[in-house]
Amino acid sequence: MKKIGILGGGQLGRMLLQEAANYPVETWVMENDPACPAAHLCHHFIIGNIRSYEDVYQFGKQLDAITIEIEAVNVDALEQLEKEGVKVVPSPAALRIIKNKIVQKEFYQANGIPTAEFVTVTDKEGLKEHFAFLPAAQKLGEGGYDGKGVQLLHGEDEWHLGFDAPSVLEKKVAIDKEIAVLIGIDSKGNMAIYPPVEMVFDPQLNLLDYQIAPADLQDKTLWKIEAIALKLVKALGSAGLFAVELFIDKEGEVLVNEAAPRVHNSGHHTIEAHSSSQYDMLWRILLDYPLGSTAAILPSSLVNLIGEPEFSGDVRYEGLEEVLAMEDVYVHLYGKNQTKPGRKMGHVTILGKDRHDLVRKAHQVKRTLKVKS
Repeated sequence: MKKIGILGGGQLGRMLLQEAANYPVETWVMENDPACPAAHLCHHFIIGNIRSYEDVYQFGKQLDAITIEIEAVNVDALEQLEKEGVKVVPSPAALRIIKNKIVQKEFYQANGIPTAEFVTVTDKEGLKEHFAFLPAAQKLGEGGYDGKGVQLLHGEDEWHLGFDAPSVLEKKVAIDKEIAVLIGIDSKGNMAIYPPVEMVFDPQLNLLDYQIAPADLQDKTLWKIEAIALKLVKALGSAGLFAVELFIDKEGEVLVNEAAPRVHNSGHHTIEAHSSSQYDMLWRILLDYPLGSTAAILPSSLVNLIGEPEFSGDVRYEGLEEVLAMEDVYVHLYGKNQTKPGRKMGHVTILGKDRHDLVRKAHQVKRTLKVKS
């Protein structure tokens, strides 16, 4: 039985472990919080700092393979483990490219992958040299997640809102649609691509509000999206499960926004809606099994359950019974005992054949199920 480790114990690790029960695998998780969502679902839980070289190295050297559920890990330790024969998915080289948004954007540029025009700045003062480039989105090179670390700057009068750290200044795009594509790639280079999903974002929190799968796209746009996403993942040269987020602008051009080298929020729907979920796919890759089928069983929509504004403390779910009574609706709670405004606490997947019905039910879930304290 192979020993597989996961760095990070959040909800992505939790759902990965829920899928692990179907495979002959001994699971290990390292996280600094013994009450994290994944802690009680693994065979072995190690308290440690995923950013620490020594903690990651000591954790990984006993394993057959190791993966991540968050990018903020010690890549130097993963490189050493890889040299010593531990299978690291994604590869440390790919992780280095993706975990820093500056390096990531330069990688797209070097590999002919279409992305929004950008410049890099080292600090807040550096923004002053690029006032003519605004409006733009400033994205921290490292440390951003779930909408944090991104600041829209519309003009020089908003300079004070900028980050005082190395970052990317990305030209604002007139967005028509935001799309995400999941791709699995095994150690032999075989690839499996999921149908693209369309994401609708909450403009206040800059978090996913709800999504629809498959995205409503013209064939030529679909082909362009798939070709760009496949080119990006091939260029990374690593096994793993990758999420590629893209913009379609008002002129119909397709631009890569960013990529994630792991299971992703945009793929939660695959648990119920697809033959092989993104979590199942990653286990197949880690264990050297054949890739799963990405075929959709039914179209779906997905709603994130986010902590309501003005509520912090012990979590209480309002409207849970009503949502559980809805047909073809699946509730996933992440086991977090404490809520706070904007915190991801769970998600709801809705299955159905009719797109309008999927959107209607998504809004019904949003109105009914509230995360309070």
